Amino acid sequence: MKKISKLLLAKQSKAPLFDTLLAHAKRDVVSFHCPGHKNGKGIDRELKDYTGEEVYKFDVTVFDEVDSLHDPVGSIKKAQELMAQAYGVEHSFFLVNGSSVGNIAMFLAACDSGDSVIVSRSSHKSIMAGIIMSGVWPIWIQPKIDQNLDLIFNSTYNQVKDALDRYPEAKAVFITSPTYNGIVTELSRIVDLCHRRGKTVLVDEAHGVHLLFNNQLPESAVSAGADLCVQSTHKILSAMSQGSVLHFNSKLVDFNRVKRVVSMLQTTSPNYLILATLDLARRQAFLRGEENFNRVIKAAEWGRAYINDNINSMKCFTRQEVQKLGFDLDVTKLTVNVTKTGLSGYEIESILAKEYNVQLDYADLFNLVAIMSEGSEKSDVEVFVNALENISEKYRGKQKNWILKIPSLATEMVMRPREVFLSNSTKKVSLKKAAGHVAAQTLTPYPPGIPVVIPGERITKEICDYLIDMSSKDIRVSGQETGMLRTVKVFTN
Repeated sequence: MKKISKLLLAKQSKAPLFDTLLAHAKRDVVSFHCPGHKNGKGIDRELKDYTGEEVYKFDVTVFDEVDSLHDPVGSIKKAQELMAQAYGVEHSFFLVNGSSVGNIAMFLAACDSGDSVIVSRSSHKSIMAGIIMSGVWPIWIQPKIDQNLDLIFNSTYNQVKDALDRYPEAKAVFITSPTYNGIVTELSRIVDLCHRRGKTVLVDEAHGVHLLFNNQLPESAVSAGADLCVQSTHKILSAMSQGSVLHFNSKLVDFNRVKRVVSMLQTTSPNYLILATLDLARRQAFLRGEENFNRVIKAAEWGRAYINDNINSMKCFTRQEVQKLGFDLDVTKLTVNVTKTGLSGYEIESILAKEYNVQLDYADLFNLVAIMSEGSEKSDVEVFVNALENISEKYRGKQKNWILKIPSLATEMVMRPREVFLSNSTKKVSLKKAAGHVAAQTLTPYPPGIPVVIPGERITKEICDYLIDMSSKDIRVSGQETGMLRTVKVFTN
């Protein structure tokens, strides 16, 4: 981060929402309001014996003292202003439904029904919800596959430029950066290109909430100038689960419309403990993020080097490898390729959890993904790599010739996903006979976790063959309605 003035430090040292809730909790108020546990008195005894009772005094409802998330005028308003100041944006909205609700809000706020939006096919599943709810036409960008690293890369500058050249009517461009593996695309170039053409840039930065707070990390979407950007404060910083933030920094989007949309999508009974941890996570990251993430980066790089130098059957790709491909890497994430072990990432993930008490965030056939944060220590990484070393010696499998691939997804969009999703004019047809039909459901094989069938698009023979092959290998396809994937739902006139 840049040098910070004493005045800014003094402001960012405050946590107005947390302070308000703490003061309320200490008053030991007699509760005749929701929720029903009444300041923890009604919490199940077994749970309360473990957690203690004091924490539940933060779980209150909306009243003047603690402010309202839907019409903030007091401590929530001040906390959101401090969040916006910390990230250098015009406005920030606290989210208590995770980044999923932020992604949906971006579509509804920035686009009108019938608009076109350029979006990568490998985006989070909440993007499909945003597309359906907003009624936009998606223009899909085919994800790039690197079979040497067994990784999926997100949209590049050249892909976005090509899409804008071919579809100049597009209203907005939606980018996911970083990916689950911490890979960051060329955001500044993409934002500059889009703004020169009058296009709105929406960024799912769920995994990049920390990037702004350490100069060793890649550029954040807020620094790159994205119009709207959503971040999962609970993923890498210290907020509780579901705590996320939507940042607004745009001349192309109506702020009041964003405000209305966010209010419409969020619960009227927000958890104030989640809100308080958003306030504290911002303060902690702003004041100590550089120091904390220096420690995390050092531990992650040690782990990456140890695995590459000492475990022959496993490998972590490096920042230098990714930069040679035109991307950047958030080095706090460790992606461990395990294909040479003869075991899948799923199998090793299970062994780690059951035998070593190490729980990962994500695994696929090829890789393990270890997410590090402000709460991570080198000792955690040591436990992880020691477990991997033991597994590599203890377990042996026959190396499989797995190949990370997807079919061509540049298929014809016949109808808007919203029209098909809300239609009752559907039927099931055999996968072998589905080519040429218009899809009425989403089908996503894991791996690679990319939807190969989307409501409203023409199903191709290549996609049918791909799904049949996935099903024959007992690969679970999210969206299938029976134990075996033999049919697909299609639209009927």
